[in-house]
Amino acid sequence: MTSTAAGGTARFVATHSILTLKATHPYTAKALIDAQDMHRNVMSGFYGWTEDGHRDARAQMGVLSTWSVDLKNACLVLVVQSRVPGDWSRVPRAALSAKPHTITVDRTVRTGDVLHFRTVINPTRTRRVENPGTEKVRGARVPHTTPDQTREWFVRRLQPAGEPAAGPEGVARIGAVADADSLGVRMLPAISSSGPHKGLRIARAEIRGALTVTDPQTFVNTLTEGIGRARAYGCGLLLTRD
Repeated sequence: MTSTAAGGTARFVATHSILTLKATHPYTAKALIDAQDMHRNVMSGFYGWTEDGHRDARAQMGVLSTWSVDLKNACLVLVVQSRVPGDWSRVPRAALSAKPHTITVDRTVRTGDVLHFRTVINPTRTRRVENPGTEKVRGARVPHTTPDQTREWFVRRLQPAGEPAAGPEGVARIGAVADADSLGVRMLPAISSSGPHKGLRIARAEIRGALTVTDPQTFVNTLTEGIGRARAYGCGLLLTRD
């Protein structure tokens, strides 16, 4: 949820659910090897808010998620953001290391705010080819595979003060700037799915650093809607702290 206030501010309101799961439990282990199972587990917390099978249900409810695995302690930490509260009673009790924790995030974002952030993204580019008539046509999307390529992908989405929310080639900017050299980038294992979704493969990378807000409303839109592609599969959620 977003609202605009006077004086270069915007308000962000959402629910965050934090689930700590046993990585060795079949419920969790299956989700770790199949991206569609992870998506299904996330969406299981929101039955009844939209009609069953609605193709736009995730976006309507503002559901974004991210997860990380602690191999040493054999646990998975799943963070789910949404416009509506989640109900995690369908998660098997035996799969939980702790009771799900839900908090309401309600903050006002101002121009000049400096926020530390973490996000997992799906960094890709469109490979274009020339047809005989010299007109460029859209080709397949291919993943970036190096930290430098991924950093450049993110930097293209930064928004210097006074510049519009849409960048060159229509790239959606995030309403903030950062020191590109100070961004920490870590390439993560790709995730995939089998069965009906055989062939699904999503490249992932984690970016950490500090952002300075230049356009509060655009920044709040980014917090609400996420960054980039594969937002149904644990990418795009921007987590921030002061």
